[in-house]
Amino acid sequence: MLVELGEDPSREGLERTPLRVEKALQFLTSGYTADIDGIVNDALFTVDYSEMVIVKDIDFYSLCEHHLLPFFGKCHIAYLPRRKVIGLSKIPRLVDVFARRLQIQERMTNQIAETIRERTDPLGVAVVCEATHLCMSMRGVQKQNSFAMTSAMLGAFRDNARTRMEFLELIKHRGDLMQTSSASGLACLTD
Repeated sequence: MLVELGEDPSREGLERTPLRVEKALQFLTSGYTADIDGIVNDALFTVDYSEMVIVKDIDFYSLCEHHLLPFFGKCHIAYLPRRKVIGLSKIPRLVDVFARRLQIQERMTNQIAETIRERTDPLGVAVVCEATHLCMSMRGVQKQNSFAMTSAMLGAFRDNARTRMEFLELIKHRGDLMQTSSASGLACLTD
């Protein structure tokens, strides 16, 4: 590839580039070899809890399967437990499993939702991903401020508009609430 670009692979700055690229790609595609059962690792607990569980603002980084360019953003996940809850730290790890593959955002969103549904048997699962795609901002249409949003709504989130809207409102406003409480805290410190 370096030769095709007109570069000299023996140049000092490029001598170890093939090894670095290989290691980077192994890490960025490590989701193919991830063991989902090993990640969940018995972190399913029987709990008498049927209210919404949300993990919001999960950072993810992935590679677009069409151009091998990065896309990255935030993932917001909710589920309504039926009998089991999953350890909260397992949810971002599941996001990483699917983000660390050659992906399209739509498939990744569905894979995350289906995996949580299969493992926890909830009343419903909701996943929203928002991402910036470098294949749209660095090349092609070159729209630097655009981002894509995808969602997967299963069970009660698909069937019940009120449940779906509660989730969407909660993921929309949490950042605003955090900023407000931070600003209030700062005001108290400076008074």
